Amino acid sequence: MEARAYLRNARISPRKVQIVLDLIRNKPVDLALAALDLTPKAASPIVSKLVKSAQANAVNNFSMDGDNLYVAECFVTPGPIMKRIRPRAQGRAFRVFKRTSHITVVLKEKE
Repeated sequence: MEARAYLRNARISPRKVQIVLDLIRNKPVDLALAALDLTPKAASPIVSKLVKSAQANAVNNFSMDGDNLYVAECFVTPGPIMKRIRPRAQGRAFRVFKRTSHITVVLKEKE
């Protein structure tokens, strides 16, 4: 039995999210949330909210024990890229890529 939470089209680069997800993979939920609260990264509040959502899904929808949950899987995939133009010298234009992410967190119960 597993509980999932998704965040689609988050306006943050997948590289930035991947660093934070590597910190919490295979950790109990309470330790993962504590690590996210103390991590000074832009993705930390986003991932923290997602882990709390997955925990609520597990407890309310699947009747799992909230104390025995751990982060079984967490991964990020790139979403659509917004292409913007930045003016440069001598009338040229410079492409700016505003990257987005699809983030998934999966919680399971310890056996």
